[in-house]
Amino acid sequence: MYIQLNGQVIYYEKTGEGSPVILAHGNKETHKIFDVLAPELSKKHTVYALDTRGHGQSSKPHEYHYADMAEDIAAFIQALELVKPAFFGFSDGGITGLIAAAKYPAMFSALAVSGANLAPSGFKFFPRLSVQMAYFKKKDPLIRLMLTEPHITRSELSRIAIPSLILAGSKDMIRKSETVRIASSIPGAILKILPEENHFSYVVRSPKLFPLLDEFFSTHSY
Repeated sequence: MYIQLNGQVIYYEKTGEGSPVILAHGNKETHKIFDVLAPELSKKHTVYALDTRGHGQSSKPHEYHYADMAEDIAAFIQALELVKPAFFGFSDGGITGLIAAAKYPAMFSALAVSGANLAPSGFKFFPRLSVQMAYFKKKDPLIRLMLTEPHITRSELSRIAIPSLILAGSKDMIRKSETVRIASSIPGAILKILPEENHFSYVVRSPKLFPLLDEFFSTHSY
């Protein structure tokens, strides 16, 4: 399905019935990374899996900012008249969710993010170097986004007043201290560092994520 929001055409897939859940993927990905997760969540929830601006079947803007992606989520919820959807975002999608939940504290019923960072410095050294080299070769504006944003403060995170689940792998490309900082800045947030998992392994087309989100969303969805 397609919807026009904030001057962008956004593609999404809707499945299931029940309380609404929005899924947002990471940089250079599409909603298809949730091909295993979405069918399972759809047994209890109405799942909206989006291609964020510039990804998949959605249109490409002239430039990229996480704040604009967060506004797309807010506009999507308003346009479809969704009532307090739960939200899960992976990597860039998690960043987007943090920004949206901080700006619109009453918008979501629950927030789950994995592999998110507050600033480019949240990357470990070698993954950040790899991103820098990729941008040097390709000059891709989506890759540049990871090198220049986000800039989320602890004060902004403290505004998030909904149940929050913060996930990362023990072998993530994001520093553990960054993930701990996110969780400690959100009142009442639950932190889970998953043993032996990297940035992608438990999320991308993986059955491992569903049990974590199923329990959390079943308890806290609207």
